[in-house]
Amino acid sequence: MITIILLHPTKSTPLQNWTFEDDSAIAIGRAVDNQVVLYSAVVSRRHVQISPNGKGWVLENLGANGTYIEGKTVEKIEVTDGMIISLASSGPKIQIRLEESEIEPKLSLQTLKEVNSQLPAGQEKETMTS
Repeated sequence: MITIILLHPTKSTPLQNWTFEDDSAIAIGRAVDNQVVLYSAVVSRRHVQISPNGKGWVLENLGANGTYIEGKTVEKIEVTDGMIISLASSGPKIQIRLEESEIEPKLSLQTLKEVNSQLPAGQEKETMTS
């Protein structure tokens, strides 16, 4: 699962987000046929594309005004969880969050005392001694 989060320009707080559960390419830009539409004069009609690449995602700049990470222009880069990009040097900032789509079982560790306290009286398990 991948989530695209539009951040507030000065506070870096989320304004809007889009979540995608399948492994299809995600187009971001001004045109209405993009999966993520951002209305800004500095954003190109098709500014960025994020595509699956087997085990992860790759971000590719398609915009005339560039895509930036920490003030440096990028053309193509592997997506990492939490990365923040700017569409144009002064344009909207978006954060990309990655989550595993498979639900992993949550393990619960219990102490022997907790297990014993849940058993009927007289059925406590023996403790191991060294």
